[in-house]
Amino acid sequence: MNEYEFTLKFRLPDGSADPEQFIDAIAEAGCDDALVGIGQRGRIALDFSREAEAAHEAIASAVRDVKRAIPGADLVEASPDLVGLTDVAEILGFTRQNMRKLMINNVATFPAAVHEGSLSLWHLATVLKWLGENQRRPIDDSLVEIANANMKLNIAKEARQLPGASLPRELDALFA
Repeated sequence: MNEYEFTLKFRLPDGSADPEQFIDAIAEAGCDDALVGIGQRGRIALDFSREAEAAHEAIASAVRDVKRAIPGADLVEASPDLVGLTDVAEILGFTRQNMRKLMINNVATFPAAVHEGSLSLWHLATVLKWLGENQRRPIDDSLVEIANANMKLNIAKEARQLPGASLPRELDALFA
């Protein structure tokens, strides 16, 4: 078994609901391995440290547990996935300046941003892959696995909005 650390953010079925009312149900549903964040009305975030054979299994079981505790909860985001340079630096113990320098000095091979602007965003999985392959940086395998699983889940969540889109059954079940 491996231990995976990730965060799941949900929109509550009633946007005016106080998320605090769900804390006991979340623990009873098997999410006693998560820290619960209830800072925004109508939203809830859970920071998991879950054991499983694979990252996608850890995430899928956590999503199912939350949906059992809060019927109608809608997954907003699984992280870490979309990150800025500061996020990548923090996750890997670099300075932001070091990450920026790596990006600027390797503009031809550095992964393309998902969004470019005053804050550019990348999928963490693509940056980790680049760092491992092009910079020979040691990257924790479980971090790579969780970043890949979160990217797949977040992309699938967005793809559901496309007319006629169909997802693999195991992913589609997480959004039911």
